[in-house]
Amino acid sequence: MSIVATHEPHAAPSVAMVRSWRFPRFAFLTALVALLGLLVFMYPSVAAWFAQYNQSMIIASVGTSLEQEPPTRLESEILRARSYNEALVGGALVAPNSNLPTSDGAENSDLEYASLLRADADGTMGRLRVPSINVDLPIFHGTSDETLERGVGHLQGTSLPVGGVSQHSVLTAHRGLANAEMFNHLDQVKVGDSFTVEVFGEVLTYRVVSTQVVQPDESQALRPQLGNDLMTLVTCTPLGINSHRILVTGERIIPTPIGDVERAGANPDVPGFPWWAVGLGGGVLLLSAYVWRMGRIEEVVPT
Repeated sequence: MSIVATHEPHAAPSVAMVRSWRFPRFAFLTALVALLGLLVFMYPSVAAWFAQYNQSMIIASVGTSLEQEPPTRLESEILRARSYNEALVGGALVAPNSNLPTSDGAENSDLEYASLLRADADGTMGRLRVPSINVDLPIFHGTSDETLERGVGHLQGTSLPVGGVSQHSVLTAHRGLANAEMFNHLDQVKVGDSFTVEVFGEVLTYRVVSTQVVQPDESQALRPQLGNDLMTLVTCTPLGINSHRILVTGERIIPTPIGDVERAGANPDVPGFPWWAVGLGGGVLLLSAYVWRMGRIEEVVPT
């Protein structure tokens, strides 16, 4: 009788899947480049939003300040501005090789332009609304580069924006700035649209009667017209070239529409909700999820 020895087979070793995370350098660099690209892409929208926010804060601050002024002081400033306008002759020129119109008006040397309609230390004189293109901007004295970085400039030597028969006020702003919208869409304003100026308690509404693109040496449209109360908005075109000027001219509506009077002094409703923040936040979350996913590692380890 023989005895056969039997051997039980060895049990297979047990294993487990273990997940870990390691910093993915390549994925991180890829995400960083993508984030920089997103920031560059969104910069104009973000910068324009903050610029409009600051401009709206100026409008609100000046409005609050003027509300605290006695009515007699506001009336006095308007009368001074009208006296200044009566002393003017001529109008404005759209000079060759210049991005802005220049004045050919002569002014009374006894009147100091910078002291007229000065609502604050920065020289804010009023507020311009163009509803059809969602513009709500402060108006400042002069048309220096520094002034036009902040808002709309009033062209010195043309009528101050207080209205009046045979007066023609010229307001100008940049177009095509990387960090602000300003008059970017002025070319979309049409005949029949209206715009409103608020200045020292006065509300003036103008209905657009003409829009035109002119050569640098065409200045007739910026001169006063006997019997008419006019205001012209000016900016450069084409974008980045600035060889021509867009002129949007309005004629005063009298009496001022009741809706415009009722809206006077209200806080600006621009720039509105910062949707750019939603897009930027979503992009950051997606890129973060990508880096986290690329850093995940699954390893088989014996137990």
